[in-house]
Amino acid sequence: MRIAIPAEDNKGLESNVSGHFGRAKYFVFVDVKDNQIKGAEVVEVPFDEHGPGDLPNFIKEHDGDVVLAYGMGRRAMDYFNQLGIEVVTGAYGKIKDVVDAFIHQVLEVDPHWKEKIEREKEHRGECGDHECH
Repeated sequence: MRIAIPAEDNKGLESNVSGHFGRAKYFVFVDVKDNQIKGAEVVEVPFDEHGPGDLPNFIKEHDGDVVLAYGMGRRAMDYFNQLGIEVVTGAYGKIKDVVDAFIHQVLEVDPHWKEKIEREKEHRGECGDHECH
């Protein structure tokens, strides 16, 4: 299994999960076999601006099977689902810890991620392609 995680920086397993999936400059691709981390690769996102489907296709091209992210829009989730890639939202913390918890089925996620992101967008006046509440 290959897990893709948006990262705050390029420190690999020592990076924290990015709070903004679509703005992450790096993704860490973690290879897991027999419930153990076998390797990790940091890949810089090859585009500054992206359109619908660009990030899901980028992750598919890097053989991602699962995405662990903090927040993600419904549209991106739908793209991942169409590509057969599992999405888990609400993940936060150090990537190594998040992946380890996920593979041992004890990952604790923030159930309020969507509300927090909406409040941040409202505060900055960024509503994107959906209404701010």
